[in-house]
Amino acid sequence: MMGCFSCCQNDDTPKKQSRTSSEKKEKNPLASLVSTISFKSDSTKHRFMAEEILKIGNGNVAARIFTFQELAVATNNFKPECLLGEGGFGRVYKGYLGSTNQYVAVKQLDRNGLQGNREFLVEVLMLSLLHHPNLVNLLGYCADGDQRILVYEYMPLGSLEDHLLDLSPNKKPLDWNTRMKIAEGAAKGLEYLHEIANPPVIYRDFKASNILLDEDYNPKLSDFGLAKLGPVGDKTHVSTRVMGTYGYCAPEYAMTGQLTKMSDVYSFGVVFLEIITGRRAIDTAKPTSEQNLVHWAEPLFKDKKKFTQMADPLLKGNFPIKGLYQALAVAAMCLQEEASTRPLISDVVTALEYLSLPQDHPDTDSKENGPIKLPTPSRGEEEIGGEVEKSNSLLRSQSVASGDGSFSQRRKETVTYSSC
Repeated sequence: MMGCFSCCQNDDTPKKQSRTSSEKKEKNPLASLVSTISFKSDSTKHRFMAEEILKIGNGNVAARIFTFQELAVATNNFKPECLLGEGGFGRVYKGYLGSTNQYVAVKQLDRNGLQGNREFLVEVLMLSLLHHPNLVNLLGYCADGDQRILVYEYMPLGSLEDHLLDLSPNKKPLDWNTRMKIAEGAAKGLEYLHEIANPPVIYRDFKASNILLDEDYNPKLSDFGLAKLGPVGDKTHVSTRVMGTYGYCAPEYAMTGQLTKMSDVYSFGVVFLEIITGRRAIDTAKPTSEQNLVHWAEPLFKDKKKFTQMADPLLKGNFPIKGLYQALAVAAMCLQEEASTRPLISDVVTALEYLSLPQDHPDTDSKENGPIKLPTPSRGEEEIGGEVEKSNSLLRSQSVASGDGSFSQRRKETVTYSSC
């Protein structure tokens, strides 16, 4: 699904710009794009939203503008052999830019009117203003005629979904350490959006297929068409239409349309559970009681003896038991029914930085792919419970008293969006 986001809007009509600011706007290609697309869609709300986002970057945005001809050449006229993937937004092709000697990913949005325009504009504005190692890099865009095309850096390993869910028999599954590394990097991308970007951004579509991997399995968040500017001042949430992907959506957002950063934390919890278990958020091929991943996991979270049964069978026992217990504790906290009881994403990052440290799996059998040496039942319950409590304490202890009491001490500084 596609959609647009609204920033914190004022009901007052925007004041007329001065001659100087108008001249600056004319020189800014993105501002001109906002004006052109908005007038075509005849949406005052849409235009005001986009212009407010541009003000955040003070108009200092330099995104490369591609012609349709350039991108047709780069993709061999969008040849089917160059197709990388297809979704509700349109198709993504692998391309090659001779001018810069680099491979790129070219996303051609479906030309379905206003909705396509909104997603295109949100993506261009967001990724032109937001820059972080765990966010995909937008190289430029094309808006020739009714074409809406986005050009990104090429991510050679595709998406997390490609390496985690429904693997072909000849594809090697991700090992435990790589899974924790990917989870940590993806959480850091969310942390940047929630706690570094000013105003904060709610991603709203966190899922395995939107986490792309470079050649070293470093993750980057992609597809910002559903992103929204978060609440500022004394506002606690943003009210919006419920959009996203079924199975990843936080319950309070699905019921009320009230969006907060904790909605993203819930979605992260679902993906982290996918990473641990190798199961899809929604899998209709499984028995009815197991089709919804969170519902399947809930009773298992309460039965400490069954924690090891939740690990992905493809790991074949190659994981540290304590690491598994702590990872499940983090996932369970992110999936709390009450949004206020979920941890901040910065605290999740702190926990994952520990979990992603290379593990020698001291609590597994010395044989490669050997079975886990399970503790005795009496010791087992105590140990598992201890690890869950340890992880809970780790998450809760990271928050320190700073300006709003919500930032981790080493990350409490705030910066505004960087310009290109």
